[in-house]
Amino acid sequence: MKISAVAAERRPTLHFLREIRAISPVFLDTDVDMTAVVRHRETQHKYSVVSYVLHSAARVLAAHPEANAAMSGRLRPKVARFTSVNGKFTLDRTLNGQRIVLSTVLPDLQRASLDEIQRRVEHFRDGDPAELPEFAGARLLQRLPGPVGGLLFRMGTRPLNRRADVMGTFAVTSLGHRPVDGFHSVGGTTLTLGVGRIVDRPVARGTEVAVAPMMRLSLTFDHRVIDGAEAADVLTDLKQRLETFPSDAADTGEPADADAAEPADATRERA
Repeated sequence: MKISAVAAERRPTLHFLREIRAISPVFLDTDVDMTAVVRHRETQHKYSVVSYVLHSAARVLAAHPEANAAMSGRLRPKVARFTSVNGKFTLDRTLNGQRIVLSTVLPDLQRASLDEIQRRVEHFRDGDPAELPEFAGARLLQRLPGPVGGLLFRMGTRPLNRRADVMGTFAVTSLGHRPVDGFHSVGGTTLTLGVGRIVDRPVARGTEVAVAPMMRLSLTFDHRVIDGAEAADVLTDLKQRLETFPSDAADTGEPADADAAEPADATRERA
């Protein structure tokens, strides 16, 4: 047995996990028929599934301002409802030889096209986490002693007037690159979406059985901020938007495909 100190690269994750203990999470999930997204993706060859989820979820959250919110305080709790929809997404990266999770916030997604979102995702996905200026705060937390870093993290994330910028108003995390059907996560926001793999499964279409690319989509919500009915509405609207993508051609810059909702022909598994 070998016992060693926690790697410095993991210190930001530990600070984050301590801070989210105040959240009261409740978990929902649903299956999404991704036929329309798969069809759109096959014609474009450039969008990640996470980009589709960020794009669709931002528009759903813009229509549900009660869920695009955050809470702070225990004795005298206060709720902030944000005018912009900022999406946080996570990345599996290696820094100084240590495999870690990093996250970043994409602001004003309710106005961003799918192309713009994909460009932002690629910027963080392909960039060097040791050099990207957006990760300078995480690198600072790695260098600081644990108590000092924890204090700095709390000072930077607790104020409601900064929460949307540093934590986002919703979070998306994906394990769809592996054979993971579904999982639940707490992303430090009122809503966290967990994205599983896309895999062909039998589905009922009226009285017929067909094969369609299905994805498990989970939603974790903070019960302090919203209740189950609101969270269920958000998940339902997001499911519908993904299943009819693109529901608004102006959002993507691409013409809507009238046949996009038809079942896919070939069996496939995609992240």
